[in-house]
Parts: sequence; C-alpha cells; structure tokens
Amino acid sequence: MKDRSRDKPHLYGVDGCPAGWIVVSAMAVGNRLAGLNVEIIPDFGALLDMAGPDAIISVDMPIGLPERIEGPGRGPEQAARPHLGARQSSVFSIPSRRAVYAGDYRQACAIALETSDPPKKVSKQAFNIFPKIREIDTALRNQGGAGNVHETHPELAFWSLNNGEAMQLPKKIKSRVNPAGMAERRALLARHGFDREFLETRPPRGSAADDFLDACACLAIAARISRGIANPYPEDFAHDAHGLPVAIWA
Repeated sequence: MKDRSRDKPHLYGVDGCPAGWIVVSAMAVGNRLAGLNVEIIPDFGALLDMAGPDAIISVDMPIGLPERIEGPGRGPEQAARPHLGARQSSVFSIPSRRAVYAGDYRQACAIALETSDPPKKVSKQAFNIFPKIREIDTALRNQGGAGNVHETHPELAFWSLNNGEAMQLPKKIKSRVNPAGMAERRALLARHGFDREFLETRPPRGSAADDFLDACACLAIAARISRGIANPYPEDFAHDAHGLPVAIWA
C-alpha cells in the first residue's frame, strides 16, 4: 500500500483574512515547493488538526504576549523594524496580554497605558487584529504550547528572502493594492521555489490578493525553518507566562 503521508503537505504559510485564515501549503522537494495549494480555513484550531504535529506552520500573527511591554512594542517588533526601512510601519506594536484580552478599545487603551513603559495606547490597526490574536493564543495554549507554529511577519520575510534588503515598493497605497509592489514580491517569491502561475492565482473568496502573497511569504519562511536556516528576532527571545515564544522568524 502506498504511504499517503508522503503526499501530505508539511509546510504551511498562514495569514488572517476576513473569512478566517488563508493557508498556502506545499511539500519541500529540494529547493522547490511541490503541490502548492491555497484554501481558507475558518478556525485556527481546525488548521492545527488538519496539518498535524509534524507540519511546520508559519503565521502572520503575534503569538507570545508579555505581561508588560518595555519600549515600543514587544521584543520582536523592536528587533524587526530597523531592517525594514520605509516598510517598518507595517510592524504594529502589540500591547500586554491583558490589553489584548480587553473587552473594547477604550479598555484596551487603558490597560495598555498601565502595562507599558513608556505608557502607550493601542493603535486602531493593532486593535482590529486582537480577535485573531486571541484565537491563535487560545488554540496554542489548548495544544500545550506553540510546538510547530512560528510567528512570521511578511515584510521581514521578504527582507530575509531578499538578502537583507527591504522591499522598495509598498503593497498598498492609501489602502488600495499597489500592482508594482505586488509584482516586486511575486518576482522575489518566484526565485524561492514558487511557481509563477501559482503566484497569479486569484485569492479565495473572503481573502485579498495581498493576504495571499503574505501567506506565500510565510510559507517561504516555513521552508527556511525546515532547512534550519531561519533566524528568530530577537535572537535571545523570551517566552510569555504561558510558555509561548515571543519571536518573529525570518
């Protein structure tokens, strides 16, 4: 009987989207990515069950949540920004765990002020992803830790894939997709094992074109992790009170 486990994707790049999570999966065959696929998974816990414990999952979502924030965001955000030049504004400052679990924006800001030095409120952009952060946090704690799941940030991923050079063009301008910025990123991903035709795939309903490319960038980092060439930022990262790592991988 054929061993079907060899045909199962073991690399997953994931980004949050309005429909849940956009998931790009593949198998690593040398430096190539075989069996590329994209789909929407509505629930992060379901994604963990589907992928299984032997998969490597890279996700564009904060994972470790410190009880207190020292400086402009968590350690990973502080470590990532200096590498990104004009793209560093894409790295949101995530507040303390209590602030992420606050009931509304006003309460989140109040708790963030109490649990940060210097005191800092929560940006609206960061607040809007709190439900996704809580979802992944709950799923990882339910499985007993981060295990095979790694926090990734697309722009740091592109920087790493581009030999330490940040992308020159933004993905969006005034909240609208920038075709030139998307083309820049597709060309880079094509140099890292992605089929060019796949990179032109129409994103599934409930996700956007930039969500799709961000998930592809996360998949590229999952491949780097599988080869042992990815690095955590910061290098000497901490763990939060639940044992979850506070690091971005690239």
